[in-house]
Amino acid sequence: MTDSEMPNLDTIKTVDTNISEVTVYTDRARVTRRGTVALTGNETALTLASLPATIQTESVRATGSGTIAVRLLGVRSETVFSSEPVVDRIAELTQQIKELETQKRPISDKITARKIQLQFLQGLSEKSVGFFSSSIAKQQIGLNETGELLNFLGTNYLKYVSAIAEHQRQQQELDKQIQALQQQLRQVQTPHSQQSFNIIVAIEPSGSGNFELEVSYVVTRALWTPLYDLRVNTTNNQINLNYLAEVNQNTGEDWTGIALTLSTAKPGMGTIPPKLEPWYVDILRSKSPPAAEFYRARMTRSAASDDSEFGANEAPLAMMVAPSILATPEPIEAETATARVSREGGTVTFQVGGNTNIPSDGTPHKVTIFSDNYPSQPKYIAVPRLVSFAYLQAIVTNPMTGATLLPGQANIFRDNTFVGTIELDNVSPGAEFKLNLGIDEGLKIERELVERQVDKKLISNQRRTSYAYRLNVTNLQQVQANLTLKEQLPVSRNEQIKVRSTLTNPKIAPGEMGLLEWEISLPPQAKQELYYQFVVEHPPELTVIGLDI
Repeated sequence: MTDSEMPNLDTIKTVDTNISEVTVYTDRARVTRRGTVALTGNETALTLASLPATIQTESVRATGSGTIAVRLLGVRSETVFSSEPVVDRIAELTQQIKELETQKRPISDKITARKIQLQFLQGLSEKSVGFFSSSIAKQQIGLNETGELLNFLGTNYLKYVSAIAEHQRQQQELDKQIQALQQQLRQVQTPHSQQSFNIIVAIEPSGSGNFELEVSYVVTRALWTPLYDLRVNTTNNQINLNYLAEVNQNTGEDWTGIALTLSTAKPGMGTIPPKLEPWYVDILRSKSPPAAEFYRARMTRSAASDDSEFGANEAPLAMMVAPSILATPEPIEAETATARVSREGGTVTFQVGGNTNIPSDGTPHKVTIFSDNYPSQPKYIAVPRLVSFAYLQAIVTNPMTGATLLPGQANIFRDNTFVGTIELDNVSPGAEFKLNLGIDEGLKIERELVERQVDKKLISNQRRTSYAYRLNVTNLQQVQANLTLKEQLPVSRNEQIKVRSTLTNPKIAPGEMGLLEWEISLPPQAKQELYYQFVVEHPPELTVIGLDI
């Protein structure tokens, strides 16, 4: 190669850039870098060096502005392979793993302590059964003392189980972080060459001056998922919703001090629906394609592959050329069509703001989107035939002015006690969703079989048996309680067995599959009795099973 063929390094400048903005999608991210360079007017290209291998090279776009007019002629990428020292990185990852292991130890101790308390409570419960049964029979202990013991056992059992579940959740969170760091450590310890990209932007400056270059590109190995903390205050019937995002990225570059945007758009799915082509069927043919068709197809592929001026790893910058060189002291924008993500149609974006740090470590990093109080209505559900407790639900309304709640995991806390997790569905503004908050002892429910009578005489050669149940519901609270109480009539699976509802009080009509459902509003300290009766008729020679209820 002669001197005239050697590239003139004075015409190629490396630009130092920093990541300023990142838009994270559900399976990738768009990164924006900016950097300022002083141009002399002789430059032909600007280079961004050592960018991560996760870049989708076809997504690279460039623009900029400065004190001089600059024509952006094109952009291309080149692959670079290099080895990277790993000793410092191994030490850093090892130290992070040790710190997380240290955090796990006190949590394990708390779980062990709670399990000891739970075992003691269970042992106390088992030993108390025989003692209280005999004492009640001998009238040595009254029902009040028995009820107090049951309340003590139930309350503390729920407290210990909830505490163990919360500690285990914290332990699982630390385990996930440790596993991610261990995976990184294994990757670092495995010797391999590092792949990266250089991005070269071809330019034509009109003279000397400062120019701020902006380059954006899409990277893989980045995602975000919604996460919610729902804290229920049973005193004022409010739900504090903490809308979080777990951002996870292992793109190969840290995002430090960036303006972060979270988007629900799916850029990889395209912008238009796919088109159905004709579905042909034919007989199997063994002939080779005609030579003319083979040659025409080959020439078409060649023309397509040679379409780019910059080669296979280059992307043309259409509509990115300044029409003329204007001598003006004001900044001159390079002519590039830039697309800014906005809230439009079904796409939701969240502008998290600047100064966000998301390192490239593959572990989830929580970002708070917002925290707000939502109105809720408490509601009780009771199924006395199966369980003698009432379950509390909270009916939460997403305000019309609120944001769409995307599908994600929600941690539920009831009066600062961890209850459990649910998968929250998509909730639009103005829509409602339910939270199940577990057993609530504010309602006392009693169910009693008060009648089981077999008619002595056959009626129309049919054996008839009557059943009746009484239910008593007591509101022990100082506020009104809304209750949905569900009972069930038998359902015949044989045409010779007939089941009929004869009386319900309050009066309701049985629903599908014999369902009885009362909607009750109980004032504070109020008590209400419910009653229902049904008959079962069948030929006397039949033996009916399933009525032992």
